[in-house]
Amino acid sequence: MTGEIHEGPLEPTPTPQAQKLTWREKRWERRRKRRMFEEVLGWILVPVILIALYWAVKAGLSALGTSPSAVIQALRTLRQ
Repeated sequence: MTGEIHEGPLEPTPTPQAQKLTWREKRWERRRKRRMFEEVLGWILVPVILIALYWAVKAGLSALGTSPSAVIQALRTLRQ
């Protein structure tokens, strides 16, 4: 009975990835990648922009001969 078994190399089965994507699936993939890129870019750029804005305000106040703490103290004095 074992003489009837034919042992040969295994043949690969066709995978679903071998199919070509439709235009809607391609568009969905592009949008997904773009959203991920924008998310990562946002996590990097927002802190950089906030730090640059802080430095710009600090430099502007230094150019005027004052500091952020002096401006805050003056505002507190005006409020009282």
